[in-house]
Amino acid sequence: MLLISLRLQKNFDEKRYLILYTNMSKFFRLSFGFILFFLLPLSAIAQNYTVRGKIVDEKTNEVLAGVPVGVLEKTATGVFTNNNGEYKITLPKGNYSLIVRYVGYEDKKVKISLTKDIVENISLESSSIDLNEVVVSSRRADENIASVQTGVEKMSIQEINKLPVLFGERDLVKAIQLMPGVKSAGEGGTGFYVRGGSSDQNLVLLDNVGVYNASHLMGFFSAFNSDMVRDVTLYKGALPSQYGERLSSILDVQMRDGDNQDYHVNGGLGLISSKLNVEGPIKKGKSSFIVGARRTYADVIARAFGSEDIKNTTLYFYDLNMKLNFQLSDKDRLTFTAYTGQDKLGIADVVDTDWGNTVGTLKWNRTMSNKWNSSTALIYNRYSYNIAVDMNQDIHIASIINDYALKQEFTYLQSAASTWKLGVHSTYHDIAPGKLDIPLDKGVSRRLQNRYSWENGVFASNTLKATDRLEIMYGLRVSAFSVLGAGDFYNLNENHEVIDTVSYKSGEFVKTYLNLEPRFSTAYRLNNVSSIKAAYARTTQSMHLLSNSTFATPYDRWVSTSNNIKPQIADQFTLGYFRNFANNLFEFSAEVYYKDMRNQIDFKDNALTYGNDDVETELLFGKGRAYGIEFLFKKRVGRLSGWVGYTLSKSEKKIDGINNNEWYDAVQDRTHEISMVAMYNLNDKWTLSGAWIYYTGNAVTYPSGKYQVDGKEIVYYAERNGYRAPDYHRLDLGATCVLKKTKKFYSELAFSLYNAYGRENTYFIEFRTNDDDPSKSSAYQYSLFRFVPSISWNFRF
Repeated sequence: MLLISLRLQKNFDEKRYLILYTNMSKFFRLSFGFILFFLLPLSAIAQNYTVRGKIVDEKTNEVLAGVPVGVLEKTATGVFTNNNGEYKITLPKGNYSLIVRYVGYEDKKVKISLTKDIVENISLESSSIDLNEVVVSSRRADENIASVQTGVEKMSIQEINKLPVLFGERDLVKAIQLMPGVKSAGEGGTGFYVRGGSSDQNLVLLDNVGVYNASHLMGFFSAFNSDMVRDVTLYKGALPSQYGERLSSILDVQMRDGDNQDYHVNGGLGLISSKLNVEGPIKKGKSSFIVGARRTYADVIARAFGSEDIKNTTLYFYDLNMKLNFQLSDKDRLTFTAYTGQDKLGIADVVDTDWGNTVGTLKWNRTMSNKWNSSTALIYNRYSYNIAVDMNQDIHIASIINDYALKQEFTYLQSAASTWKLGVHSTYHDIAPGKLDIPLDKGVSRRLQNRYSWENGVFASNTLKATDRLEIMYGLRVSAFSVLGAGDFYNLNENHEVIDTVSYKSGEFVKTYLNLEPRFSTAYRLNNVSSIKAAYARTTQSMHLLSNSTFATPYDRWVSTSNNIKPQIADQFTLGYFRNFANNLFEFSAEVYYKDMRNQIDFKDNALTYGNDDVETELLFGKGRAYGIEFLFKKRVGRLSGWVGYTLSKSEKKIDGINNNEWYDAVQDRTHEISMVAMYNLNDKWTLSGAWIYYTGNAVTYPSGKYQVDGKEIVYYAERNGYRAPDYHRLDLGATCVLKKTKKFYSELAFSLYNAYGRENTYFIEFRTNDDDPSKSSAYQYSLFRFVPSISWNFRF
């Protein structure tokens, strides 16, 4: 692909390219040869055989991810099932016993005889212990100290469903915000900051598809129906090499496959929203489907009982999820995932707006051999918004992003101690940043130029168990971002002013950025109950969200890297200590991180971002840094479970043209953040929960004074983000009452009280001229939620 892209560029010097290409080829061959030279001796010299298979729930046949599979005769040997529930273990010839222990299921021992490569599928039976008394988790009991990966947070759906909620809607993104190092972007919202990064530096994946706006109703609900979700993982430290395209984190959300044995229906009825999900076999034992729908109806209730003004208001969202799963053979599996969500907000004869996502992926998993697995995915992603304003003129504003992607990944089990992941990701971006129609006397129609780009990533990584105590994961991701025509591209001077324009035809290469992204993680097990971990990762980002408002909106503008906007680059260093107590009942961790960021973006004063074809002239560029320490103490199982998290952190920027070119606090900078979460199973019917949150107020820009010029009042701002919003804290309470529980039917009532002690937290502060003394200004604080009770009825059969 690099050769093709370079050949299409103007003034391409093929002789120079061939020299470069030859040298790079030699470099990569020598590098991989060097690596393999040291890895091959780790493979057993004796004849080895592989046992592979899939682990599923005995009743539903749903695959189980993250299940630990050990070998009784070799205590240091073991693996976890992947997202498809598959495992592979390579051992010398002989007789062995596989041990499977998974929270919420009965332990299982499977005897095998390895005289050749074999397939051993395993079904797990649900534990006889009441599931209300345990947390079903897609992880082994000591994974926090055993795993080589740093900065990973995993939450089970059962755990999420016990937490207090806002408006009766269970929300996995709000649950993730309760973990250390993850900060809510605002009151009640689903936007979040991770380790000092901005909200657009998080990539949210739904079954491998990036979602540009993973929220509903201006951020108060996430785009994910929790009943459709199987597994949630947040990577906030050193990202594995297969992940890229964002600077700070990856939120990987995997949908359920659906039961291929029996039909089921589940759903919920709340005060302002309801949902319904259906699943079952297409062909029993071979294929399955799951379909889910969710919609709010607050506007329907308002129109029925509200005033005339309220009756003219439209405010709702809906989303639809679907997944089809086909087991074509013992080696081939095909899945199709689709999601569409839409928000609608309007006032009759005044304004009508809507925004939403549509994503789809077709994925083929193939077991090529006992050592090689392949995963191929074709992906489509669309995000759009429309605004129609009736001000005696019909004004229409629209924007669309279309992405078309291919992901090809391979897993190679070199030996019991060494596993490789290799692959390529390729995405074509088509961004229509805005269209403006204003039918004046002669009519005005302005369309901002579409921007096209081609984003590619090639990666290889190896997870190596060097000794019984030391495990290493290292890899390299090579990213290439090509800016494409057609369009006019501007050259800017040092003052960010346009000095000339160059036009490119469709498909012409304007500029290509090539970045190497090394990744490294290591874990050293001090003893059976503790370990230390260290990691380094470089990440890059070429899609950027421009928002200079106080809080994010669905209409903020996405722009791609261009000839003037460079890819953002971050280098993150992490060091952590992990310790378990009381036979893995309690977990403790402390992680220190430092993140150095380049090509950070901020705005000139009074910048105009919307409707501006020359938006690059409104941007300033510089560097950033974020550092901190995170503590987590967690009790995982038992009648009482929960955690306490604390984060001490700093996030700053230094950009020429802002605050006298000195370091200043980023908007997302918060010194302290505390979260305390508790869940208690009172008895067979009642489960109680509570969550208390505290954090330092955001860095904000407030006016420092004002003066008069020619009778006009001018507001004076001394420095960017030089003030602090008031500190934020609140208590949420929840309770779940089981109404009926049999093998065929289950129903419950879920109660929640958001902001239980009625704290008037600041949403934003407005400054207005004082009515009594025009020479002074008064500050007015606006708050959103006080004492928000909710109730919902959930069922399944």
